[in-house]
Amino acid sequence: MKKSEATRLNILQKAFELIYTNGYQTTSVDEIIATTQVTKGAFYYHFKTKDEMGLAIINELMIPNFKNTFIEPFQNTINPLDAIYNLMYNLLMENEMLKVEYGCPASNFTQEMAPWNIDFTKALNTLSLQWENTMIEAVEKGKENGLVKAEVNAKEVAVFVLSGYWGVRNLGKLENSKSVYLVYLKGLKSYFETLK
Repeated sequence: MKKSEATRLNILQKAFELIYTNGYQTTSVDEIIATTQVTKGAFYYHFKTKDEMGLAIINELMIPNFKNTFIEPFQNTINPLDAIYNLMYNLLMENEMLKVEYGCPASNFTQEMAPWNIDFTKALNTLSLQWENTMIEAVEKGKENGLVKAEVNAKEVAVFVLSGYWGVRNLGKLENSKSVYLVYLKGLKSYFETLK
């Protein structure tokens, strides 16, 4: 990796950490520069504006990481309901990158930026649709394999899971406790039993 590429990646990673902790609107370019220890000129060499950097965080950091974390678990799965539950359990209870007190980075970005910036909305919608479509495909395969009832609407399952995940992340943030995650996981497991 060239020095220029390493500098750009460092800016994105440090900015992501600041934004995840403090929010996008309240994180200033000056804070990002201070944290990354690059010059203002170096920052603006890589990004014309803060929003350009924010979009790069989504497209260059969040989407690739999202694919590894949210999409790949479905690649070779036999039982989609188990795959979804195990993913939710891992994300909520075991993933050390996602902090209960800060919620879900994608959800935070969506709530903070979607009303104000159409480019953010499009990038975040791409992220959300990838996960939704992956779950839909997995549930459809589960129906074909007889692991999910034939009458189950795969899109309903995917939207329910996705919205539940984003919602419970926000509740966890409000309560600063993973206890609400356990309630969600128990309810999710019960719901999945009705789909078999």
